[in-house]
Amino acid sequence: MTVLTWAARLIIFLFLLVFAIRNTQAVTLQFILDYVWEAPLVIVLLAFFAGGTILGVLSVLGVIFRQRREISQLKRQAGKSQLAVIAPEPPALP
Repeated sequence: MTVLTWAARLIIFLFLLVFAIRNTQAVTLQFILDYVWEAPLVIVLLAFFAGGTILGVLSVLGVIFRQRREISQLKRQAGKSQLAVIAPEPPALP
């Protein structure tokens, strides 16, 4: 199975390498306030892919932290309920 995984990784790497080599022409991006950025197309694509990835991760962080907090609270509650089952309180005398 590891041979198959490494073969797939090699194919993807070679595909991306050929893509990068074939797209080296300069691209000019014009931003607000007459800011101009000129770079090879593959660098521009990589920069915008990285930016999109960072924005995607940042958008999910709140949900992840909320779920972790909820999981830790539920684990604490489960631990307390197990202690109550192991050592039940004695019945009250009449």
